[in-house]
Amino acid sequence: MGKHGRDINFKPTVNDIARVAGVSLATVDRVINHRPGVRNVTIERVHKAIKELGYVRDTAAANLARGRVYNFHFLLPESNNEFVAMLEQQISELSDVMAFERTKLSFERVPAFDPQAMARIISKMVPQDVDGVAIFGPETPSVRDAIDQIKKHGVAVVALVSDLPSSERDHFVGIDNIAAGRTAGQLMGHFLAGGRKKVLVVTGSMLARDHLERRLGFDQVMTESFADVDVLPSLEGRDDPKLLERLLPDAFATTPDIAGVYSSAAGNAGLINFLQRNGLDDKVIVVGHELTSLSREALAQGTFDAIISQDTGHLIRSTVRVLRAKSDRLPINISQERIRIDVYLKENMPPLCG
Repeated sequence: MGKHGRDINFKPTVNDIARVAGVSLATVDRVINHRPGVRNVTIERVHKAIKELGYVRDTAAANLARGRVYNFHFLLPESNNEFVAMLEQQISELSDVMAFERTKLSFERVPAFDPQAMARIISKMVPQDVDGVAIFGPETPSVRDAIDQIKKHGVAVVALVSDLPSSERDHFVGIDNIAAGRTAGQLMGHFLAGGRKKVLVVTGSMLARDHLERRLGFDQVMTESFADVDVLPSLEGRDDPKLLERLLPDAFATTPDIAGVYSSAAGNAGLINFLQRNGLDDKVIVVGHELTSLSREALAQGTFDAIISQDTGHLIRSTVRVLRAKSDRLPINISQERIRIDVYLKENMPPLCG
């Protein structure tokens, strides 16, 4: 028997909490659900009773009883990027499954690399209509402030793919981008096989934290292990294939002996078109990001030598799990939500599904 006359099979209820704390059921409900209107001293009494009784709340049952429906919204960059299209597909497919778990998923496109547009959209959200938001966008003061404001209204926020650590976001879901850049550096250095070489870095935007971190990791490894490789300034393609096709000829004309290209962004159409059209696909070592249908074909044809990728299905499922946990004020399983860095060569590409 325990302190309050209960055996080991005893499962405390809110009625027991109310009895031990000496408060009403309504007060217990307000404390458990973090609603206002309860004095601090009363909150402490309720929490003390919860601890003494060993009460564990069944959140799923409580939400079902209240008829709660979770509303999670994804903000994704508007571009021709295949990787973003894959994220959208995963959201749509998971949405059908999550409907049976009283969870609604939705997404919208935001102009890519436009922090003001992202901040405006976040600021216009009605907290009563959304329980959580996943943001794939640039890290700037305006975005940070918009996130901090919506957080004050109880909306859970996840940074997706590209972190937003200066904000009050709850969690980041994505690969370690510095580690991904370091991986790219090791691959590039070994592929080039010694000697004085020059490498061009193609990025989406220097406003994107994921691209900045990948460049940082890449430079670290080049400095540490491949000092004879000259890494050129980043070429910003803004995930626009036509823009990149206009920029690349000048880059190669200015530095005709470029031996390698590290594409730290996921938009690879412009790079692939340029290399193949100019007969450089078997002369230049290319390490890219994200295994899409386009990059898969480039890898199979030998235009790309390696691809660093992350599982889009895992990204979206993890985001939804984290948003639900944060909405319910429950802990998350860090190991389950860690996104793995995958490295693909022509020889180990996974088979196509369907």
